[in-house]
Amino acid sequence: MKEKARWLVVFFCFLAIAVNYIDRANLAVAAPHIMKDLGIGPAGMGLLLSGFFWTYAVMQLPFGWFVDRIGARVALPFAVGWWSVFTAATAVAGGFGAMFGCRLMLGVGEAGAYPSCAKLVSQWFERDERALATSIYDSGSRTGSALSLPIVAAIIATWGWKASFVITGVLGLVWILGWAVMYREPAGRAAFARPQPAQRVEGQPAIRWTTLFRYRTVWGMMLGFFCLNFVIYFFITWFPSYLVEARGFSLKSLGTLGVLPAIASIPGGWFGGWLSDALVRRGWSLTAARKTCIVGGMLLSSVITLTSVVQGVYAMLALFAIAYGSLAAAAASIWSLPADVAPTPAHVGSLAGIQNFASNLAGIALTTFTGVMLQMTKGSFTIPLVVAGGFCVLGAASYLLVVGRVEPLRAKAPAGAVVFQS
Repeated sequence: MKEKARWLVVFFCFLAIAVNYIDRANLAVAAPHIMKDLGIGPAGMGLLLSGFFWTYAVMQLPFGWFVDRIGARVALPFAVGWWSVFTAATAVAGGFGAMFGCRLMLGVGEAGAYPSCAKLVSQWFERDERALATSIYDSGSRTGSALSLPIVAAIIATWGWKASFVITGVLGLVWILGWAVMYREPAGRAAFARPQPAQRVEGQPAIRWTTLFRYRTVWGMMLGFFCLNFVIYFFITWFPSYLVEARGFSLKSLGTLGVLPAIASIPGGWFGGWLSDALVRRGWSLTAARKTCIVGGMLLSSVITLTSVVQGVYAMLALFAIAYGSLAAAAASIWSLPADVAPTPAHVGSLAGIQNFASNLAGIALTTFTGVMLQMTKGSFTIPLVVAGGFCVLGAASYLLVVGRVEPLRAKAPAGAVVFQS
């Protein structure tokens, strides 16, 4: 029964992340229509697309701490309810200012999703099972991105872009009802499911939340994840506009051919999670298993640069699919790292929030940078795609060289001293 229960928890995490990404991606799909109706230019739309990331990134830090304090059982539905309300509220935004405000508040709520899911996996799964479990819930991001194209496109074609925000906002409220009915803490897991206070390990000083920033490994995780998300957020924000404006896709082809890279990324993520755990079970060190999957995936994803020069539509989509699938494979191990390196169970949510804070600064950078480049180059996506490939290589180098051994962080210096170690 417990075996079924923990996979059901992962399934609900998957659904939460899928809804999360549908709600954040619907603006990208509706962007051409909103730009026309509200008279917003490319640079303005780039700012709108980036607005979500400002609060989403900043709120990762307090939300990670919040998850560790009250537990994911409460934090996750609270986050889903918050972002669902402001998704629906976007429909009544009558101008740039109101819509920008809704996107800011959307980011506040969605900040709780990944730290909560990382916490749940750390509580329910052993370390040689976490990457696969993580890959399953993380694939909700690609599923949500893929579904947002045909679903939102169909809603816009039938009822208009405002209806897309109302309908997708309701999805989160339905999820909350399901979570309330489903989630229970079995007696055998109760001790792990409750929030756990930070504990002093014999022979080492207590590691406070703020001192996590003193570790080289944490900074490597932040830099590497920034690079990975710089590329992933192209798919979530500007990719639909790229297909329409640079490749001439219609709304219909956007909802069919346009989803192929996101669909390909789903098994890519599962494979990455399975491989990472399989290597651990075969006797590989956690460091070798995680880094092999992360570095290999990020290096392969650099083929995204080639999409700027290929002419054929299917060749272009194949390259995007390889890039997205490779990033998803790397992400499964990346999201396992907070539980792998946390000094105590009470630091998992905090570490997840810290690395996700840095990664979502990339959302701000990517959306704004691409919008400005489009304005300067009169609609060319070449520079953004070339830069994205460069970030893939930089991210691989960060995980390989900056992140230290994948093991629980330990403070070796006396209390109060500055510690900067792996």
